[in-house]
Amino acid sequence: MRFAPRSLFGRLVLVLLGGLLLAQLATAYINLTERDQLLYRAGGMRLAQQISDIVKLLDSLPAAERKRVVAVFNAAPLAVSLDRPPMSKDKAHAEADFPQTMFLTVLRYALGEDTKMIVVRSESAPESLRQPPRAGPPADMPMMQGRGGGWGRGMGQGFPQGGVFFTVQVALQDGTWVTFDSHVSPQAIGMPLRLAATLLILLVTVIVLSLIAVRWVTGPLSALASAAEKLGEDINRPPLPETGPSEAQRAARAFNTMQQRLSRFIADRTRIFTAMSHDLKTPITRLRLRTEMLEDEELRAKFARDLDEMESMVTQTLDFMRDASTSEPVQRIDAMALLESLQTDYQDTGGNVAIEGRIEKPYPGRPLALRRCLTNLVDNAIRYGERATIVVEDATDRLTIRVLDYGAGIPEPELERAFEPFFRGEASRNRDTGGTGLGLGIARNIARAHGGDLVLRNRAEGGLEAMLTLPRSAAA
Repeated sequence: MRFAPRSLFGRLVLVLLGGLLLAQLATAYINLTERDQLLYRAGGMRLAQQISDIVKLLDSLPAAERKRVVAVFNAAPLAVSLDRPPMSKDKAHAEADFPQTMFLTVLRYALGEDTKMIVVRSESAPESLRQPPRAGPPADMPMMQGRGGGWGRGMGQGFPQGGVFFTVQVALQDGTWVTFDSHVSPQAIGMPLRLAATLLILLVTVIVLSLIAVRWVTGPLSALASAAEKLGEDINRPPLPETGPSEAQRAARAFNTMQQRLSRFIADRTRIFTAMSHDLKTPITRLRLRTEMLEDEELRAKFARDLDEMESMVTQTLDFMRDASTSEPVQRIDAMALLESLQTDYQDTGGNVAIEGRIEKPYPGRPLALRRCLTNLVDNAIRYGERATIVVEDATDRLTIRVLDYGAGIPEPELERAFEPFFRGEASRNRDTGGTGLGLGIARNIARAHGGDLVLRNRAEGGLEAMLTLPRSAAA
């Protein structure tokens, strides 16, 4: 199965077309074989009947008149003679095959079982059919209807390829042997145009119907796969239409039910965390007011830092759980202007941010969400690597933004764990360098909501690279 198509549609089409092709070839072979036999039989019947009529006529005439009658019938594709000795019967039996056996059977039926006869088949025309025509019949011999106009015509002319030649010798009642050299038309050899056209029309019709049927069956599966891929981008996307076969309807119904349950679960969880955030901000505000009343400057500063960290954790946790990026409408963004605005903001606060490359075309996305994503990445780069370099690669089908830092990097086993909530590479959980551990998780959620992804990898020259990939079609 190495070269088999990967899709269900391709495999079903391959199986159906292969079976149809084999069936058509077998049908064509059987039809042609049966047609050959029928045409040989039909052609042999006509020739046998003609030979039988001539033999009966010669039996009814005296010997002196027979040569004059033979001269009338001696015209291609049937040569008649009275002066040839009988052939060997061993030669006739040795060369017997289907056409010869069939012709002999119909000849015996026409002449009678008791008639002495010898039938020999040859691949080439007998000498009597290749010789030029002799002088016509005597002037006083009346032309027989249907024969005189064709006397001698075709004698010496070429015969169609693939024909069958027979030499038949029949003993008359007085013991005289009359010899017939004949040719059977090769109509049964080639494929008839009508049969070929019929098989071709049948094959094309069945192929078209098969393609429609396969597409009809696999269409709902393809729609289900697309819906499953886009579910992570928008949990509130419109439900799947429950159409198609009963199995496809059941799958679509189950998918819609799952989507509704997930949407309700996320909405309930968001409401809970929103309420918790609101409730937590009130005591934090009271603590901040009481902190301002402390007389000890050093103690007041420590309380203020702790309260700032608590408030930051509450806000970022709420953003992470709510994934507010999906509720923002998609717009055509000047992504280059967005990056330059970020660069200016960081430079105003003393941050070192450089940009390499340009974005020429607008990107269809959610501007606030993308700004939050890029801000989290640049924050991490500056926090752990002192400075950041943003490398832009703009292609027709995707936009790639790589944020490079110049720090120590992350151990390989922890690269994927860095996206987990509250994971921080700083074991000391230092508030100045460790952060809350939610920035990368939020950035990846935003990237995947746009149909892209975010991956981390260590640079060979040192430092960490965060590669953000955004397809241009998925977010539109």
